[in-house]
Amino acid sequence: MKFGVFSDVHGNLEALLSVLKCLEAERVDRRVCLGDLVGYGPDPGACVDLVREHADMVLAGNHDHAALGLTDLSHFNPYARFALLWTQSQLTAEVVSFLSGLHVANSWEGLCFAHSSPCEPLMWHYMISSEDAQANFRCFAEPICFVGHSHSPVFFVEESPVRVVCVQTTRFAIEKGKRYLINVGSVGQPRDGDPRAAYLIYDVSAGTVELKRVPYDIAVTQEKMARAGLPRFLIDRLAIGY
Repeated sequence: MKFGVFSDVHGNLEALLSVLKCLEAERVDRRVCLGDLVGYGPDPGACVDLVREHADMVLAGNHDHAALGLTDLSHFNPYARFALLWTQSQLTAEVVSFLSGLHVANSWEGLCFAHSSPCEPLMWHYMISSEDAQANFRCFAEPICFVGHSHSPVFFVEESPVRVVCVQTTRFAIEKGKRYLINVGSVGQPRDGDPRAAYLIYDVSAGTVELKRVPYDIAVTQEKMARAGLPRFLIDRLAIGY
C-alpha cells in the first residue's frame, strides 16, 4: 500500500496539476488531501473539482471554513482576508456543498489525518516545535498522524512518551515502537524557502516516508492572480517560497 498525501492547495491549479501528475507516476494506492483547497490562489473552483475527482479522502482547512463563513475572517491577516472575500465570490453552490461536508480530522486506514493538529482541530493550532508536537501525540492513538496548515514540512518522532525529536531529513524509515507526527508541507504556497510544490509518499510495504518537491509554472499562476486583482504580496511570495 502506498499513500500520496498533500495539503494546502490554496487555489493554485498549476501546482496541483503537477502534484497529481507525480502521484500518478508514483502509482499510489490512496490519495489524501489535508485541506485548504481554497484561499490565496486564483482557481479555487477548479482545484476543488480536481481534488474531489482524484482524492480518496479529503479534509477541510481553516481557509475552506472561512470561505464557507464558518470561521471569522477577522482571524486572518489583510492579504488572506482579501483573498478569501474574492474566493467567496467565485464558489459555486456545488463547490460550497462539497466543502461543507468535509471533516477537519479523520482516522482512516489505520492512520491519523488532520488539517492543523489532532488536538482541538477546529482551533487551527500550529505545530512548530517539539513541545507542540509532544502535546499532540496524546491526542491520537495511531502510529502516524499527517498534518498540514503551517505550509512548512517537518517530521516529529516520539521515541518515548517523554522524548519527542524533530528529524531534519526528507526521507526516513518508520521504526517499530516509535510514533510520528508529520507535516507534509504545501502544494500551492510553500513557506519553507522552496517554491516547488510539496507532497509526501508513505510506502507502507517499504516502511518509508519521503517528502517530495515538484516544480510548476509559477509565472502562470502569478499572472492569473494579477488579473484577478489579488494582493501583490501573495503573488510575489510564490516565487520565493515564503
